[in-house]
Amino acid sequence: MSDELSAERADQVDRRNAYARVPFTRMMGVERAYSEGGRARLLIEARPELQNVIGAVHGGVILTMLDVVMASAAVSLVDFTKTAVTLNLNTSFLRPGLGRIVADGFALETDDGVISCSAEARDASGELVATALGSFRYLPLPPSEN
Repeated sequence: MSDELSAERADQVDRRNAYARVPFTRMMGVERAYSEGGRARLLIEARPELQNVIGAVHGGVILTMLDVVMASAAVSLVDFTKTAVTLNLNTSFLRPGLGRIVADGFALETDDGVISCSAEARDASGELVATALGSFRYLPLPPSEN
């Protein structure tokens, strides 16, 4: 019984850490602070290769963070047993993001396998940089690589 619990716990940890294996977010340097109970937080440190011509974090980086943080909030509701793919994403950019960017995502409601989420991104000074609303569809996880 103890081996079964250990295997189940290892599987759970593996599912929770699947995010860390996504090459695109790893290349960007996105870090996940937490993802649980329908809430998630991601962080990224500004660096020259992520900046636009005015020295702010590029809008595409912020958009990606908003998308991923909402999906992360969504899958936390199902204990990472499914993935969530974006169906719709509406983003409003409010000001340039300078320095570290923190994105917070929130799962709002689920209907027939589609989950609605919201997110916001703030910069190093705490200023609101962008907001987003998105809808995501739950899909089965791909087969394990083990």
